[in-house]
Amino acid sequence: MRTAPATTRSAVLLVVVLLAVAGCARSGDAPEPGATRPASSPPSAATSRAPVTPRSTAAAPTIRPEPPLAGAVVVLDPGHQLGNAAHPAETSRPVDAGGFTKPCNTTGTATEGGYPEATFTWEVALETRRVLRQLGARVLLTRVRNSAEAWGPCVDERGRAGNPDEPGPTADVKISIHADGSVSAGAHGFHVIAPEERAPWTTDIAAPSLRLAEVVRGALVDEGLATSTYTGNDGIDVRGDLGTLNLADIPTVLVELGNMRDPGDAALMTSEEGRRAYASALASAVERFLAL
Repeated sequence: MRTAPATTRSAVLLVVVLLAVAGCARSGDAPEPGATRPASSPPSAATSRAPVTPRSTAAAPTIRPEPPLAGAVVVLDPGHQLGNAAHPAETSRPVDAGGFTKPCNTTGTATEGGYPEATFTWEVALETRRVLRQLGARVLLTRVRNSAEAWGPCVDERGRAGNPDEPGPTADVKISIHADGSVSAGAHGFHVIAPEERAPWTTDIAAPSLRLAEVVRGALVDEGLATSTYTGNDGIDVRGDLGTLNLADIPTVLVELGNMRDPGDAALMTSEEGRRAYASALASAVERFLAL
């Protein structure tokens, strides 16, 4: 018998191998009757891990701006004390006022309706403190209450409050808050008093205090308040007889926010809205001055 060529035998062998492979694949795909398909393998640790958030899409931390008066120290001096009239011996005692003596304190004035200057200055000081604290400042008051049983403190203590050589933090600025009691016809409006230059008492603070007075005047005018019709020059006065100013070693002014005997000024001072307006102007003045 004749033998098939080698190429033919190879082709036949290849066909047989392919048919065997196909049969194995079919038998693996279809389970035998009654057989259960094996459970799939559990996912690997790599495929079960939570997806990682890309660094570029992570939430950035919130950066809050620093308040404009952060680190500033302000002294507010609410003039007089409600109980001064009940303590004449204490309040009439002479104290140093910068090279001469003056009474420790006085009773202050009042509106025709009996609203006391001491209460007005206290309430304006509290509202001014509230606004300044919101701006980041630390605020010190020269008295801690408004009481008919209390008196003082004396003008020398008020004048030195916040000075570098006094207990507590050194202040950046001090405002003494008052109201006037002129009985002159038509007298109304505010005026700001800066210390006169008196060696050696106020030589170092006279110039910055005058700038502070100008800033306070501007803030009060911006609030819609009128300058004085009866004293000072366009709302500013300079005096050398006030211990509260003479004994300060920081920029200092005393502001008479209006005339309590004038019906218009009195109506503003006795209203909560009016006191907020005064306080808003004083806080704005502090912010403007410290930004210079």
